[in-house]
Amino acid sequence: MSLILCVETTSTNCSVALATENGGFPNDYGILHCLDVLEDNSDGYSHGERLHIYIDEILSRNNFSTKDLNAIAVSEGPGSYTGLRIGVASVKGLCYALDIPMMAISTLESLSQQNTSSGVTIPMLDARRMEVYAAVFEHQIIVQEVSAVVLEKESFSRFRESGNLTFIGTGVEKFRELIQEEQHRYITSNPTAITLCDLAIEKYKKSDTVDVAYFEPFYLKEFKAG
Repeated sequence: MSLILCVETTSTNCSVALATENGGFPNDYGILHCLDVLEDNSDGYSHGERLHIYIDEILSRNNFSTKDLNAIAVSEGPGSYTGLRIGVASVKGLCYALDIPMMAISTLESLSQQNTSSGVTIPMLDARRMEVYAAVFEHQIIVQEVSAVVLEKESFSRFRESGNLTFIGTGVEKFRELIQEEQHRYITSNPTAITLCDLAIEKYKKSDTVDVAYFEPFYLKEFKAG
């Protein structure tokens, strides 16, 4: 049985999960390969204090140690600059010390997995003011690549015409207020390590890994203080 640690730190949710082929953890997203999850959906960032504690705790309560891990998957971004740095640096250190592969998973692809309905899914993460990091998925296949989008009333207009549309993420409410179209589904949600699990198992089976030494998070934009 493969055991993969999944780490999500791109938002205020400090989240870790264990992925196995058998899975079994009950969740609302139809994720099959999640064995367990531990997370803190708080309003502030606590990754520096909590991440390694959470990793130790989730392994311990499932009777595993870091030596049992076959690989580690990390949410690669876009998202919080500081959160990404903490998550990726921690995963790099563990993978290097344990000599196991590292996998990087698109944060927006993982976020889109929270939508269990059919049709088009637009995950969007708040990037301050009227900007979001967004992508477009149809039946879990990407049809518009990840980009930084300044929200306007015309944003995603060609997809909105279908009516069968789900917006999901931390940038949803400000877009809902802007377009005032109630025919769509709006789900305000942080990314979670639960939805990394199926993607991690799939990548592990394909040996779809990254170079631990040279991998960098997908920041999308340069960091600006303030």
